[in-house]
Amino acid sequence: MARPELSLIIPIFNEELVIPELSRRLREVMGKLETVVRSWEVVFIDDGSKDKSLPMLRELAANERRFKVLSFSRNFGHQLAITAGIDYADGDAVVIMDADLQDPPEVVQEMVARWRQGFDVVYGVRRSRAGETFFKKATASLFYRTLKIMLGGISIPVDAGDFRLMSRPAVLTLRALKEKHRFVRGMVAWIGFKQSALYYDREARFAGETKYPFVKMLRFAIDAITSFSIIPLRFATWLGLLAGVVALVEIGFALYERLMGNVVQGWTTIMLAVALGSSAQLLMIGVLGEYVGRIYEEIKRRPLYVTAEQINCDESARAASGSATSPSDD
Repeated sequence: MARPELSLIIPIFNEELVIPELSRRLREVMGKLETVVRSWEVVFIDDGSKDKSLPMLRELAANERRFKVLSFSRNFGHQLAITAGIDYADGDAVVIMDADLQDPPEVVQEMVARWRQGFDVVYGVRRSRAGETFFKKATASLFYRTLKIMLGGISIPVDAGDFRLMSRPAVLTLRALKEKHRFVRGMVAWIGFKQSALYYDREARFAGETKYPFVKMLRFAIDAITSFSIIPLRFATWLGLLAGVVALVEIGFALYERLMGNVVQGWTTIMLAVALGSSAQLLMIGVLGEYVGRIYEEIKRRPLYVTAEQINCDESARAASGSATSPSDD
């Protein structure tokens, strides 16, 4: 079977309320794109959904051969779902988008136009964010700007998520990166190639609840920083210097009080010094633990994900992927 010109990768996790509208919008958009691309496919990755998402995807794939479905054996997370889609997508151009319709499928046509102009990566930048709370917008803004400071040499665009188009060379390069703790948008920035920003207005979620509550967002932020920056490790040096300066001030104060003949009990000073020193040590032990934990995960060399079911996927795609496949796989 000839390779499609365009592939869409869509991770799915408990999206039964969204899938009917997603399917309708996709068929409408891909119908229009048929005038500018010779062929297309959509790769759905079911990330261990507990609702009716997988049966609904099976039904979609039964009625449309260009819909591929990968079902994970359990929930492996959004970034690994994207990774699986990248492994199985066959298109000359590959688009990553979420299922919640916050990133409008209609923007894909503009991305394809930029790709035709010679860009290898076209990433969507959120001009506005409808339906999000002030807290969500504030923390997202803080995350992107902190990340920009932390990463130094790697430039990750502010307010750009995973919604993007990548050319075949960019996709093949990304497939070669097999680290377990993944921050896909950072990896795409790292590989380079000719990249372009496409501004769009992000819509409110069509239905259901966000799959990234605060705790998951915090975990995602930690993965992003520790995957691409060693600056947290340098905090040890900075805290050590700070502790040294504080110690010198304390020594000077103690000598002064001694020379003046004052009786200094010293309890408060000792408590402050102990508290400062112990908190700095515990903080850096935690930071070191994050990095050591990642080394431990990497050296086990386990597959990034396990697929329990594959629908409309050919054998060449299975062989090329970096996954483990369950015995019940079709």
